[in-house]
Amino acid sequence: MIGMFSMILRLIVAFIFGSVLGYEREKKRGSAGLRTHILVCMGSALIMLTSLHLYDMYQGKASVDPGRIAAGVVTGIGFLGAGTIIRSKEGVKGLTTAASLWISAAIGLAVGCGYISAALITTVITYLSLSYLKKVEQEMH
Repeated sequence: MIGMFSMILRLIVAFIFGSVLGYEREKKRGSAGLRTHILVCMGSALIMLTSLHLYDMYQGKASVDPGRIAAGVVTGIGFLGAGTIIRSKEGVKGLTTAASLWISAAIGLAVGCGYISAALITTVITYLSLSYLKKVEQEMH
């Protein structure tokens, strides 16, 4: 059973990690920014916490797989990401923002199940990738 302190801590951590990615997208004027990334990350963490809570409630009484609800996040976030992708004469825009929403959801799921170290490392690597790899891509072309 996840205690109240642990639950609150995980939601706050999800808020912080989502803020980091959202801040970067906001700076780059991505179609999904600070608030969207926070909501995706926190929502994913809450869904994972709910999955774990249901598992605890029904353990030994019914067959409950906490991964099933979390898997729905991975599918559902695709619809949100699709809304950020725009096709124009110049090409396709918004793919990076869609990918950052997807990874924000993954980070939220990791935080929700208590895998905070992996979520932190992923947040740092993602932020660095979003911030600096565009310059590398431009130099390659």
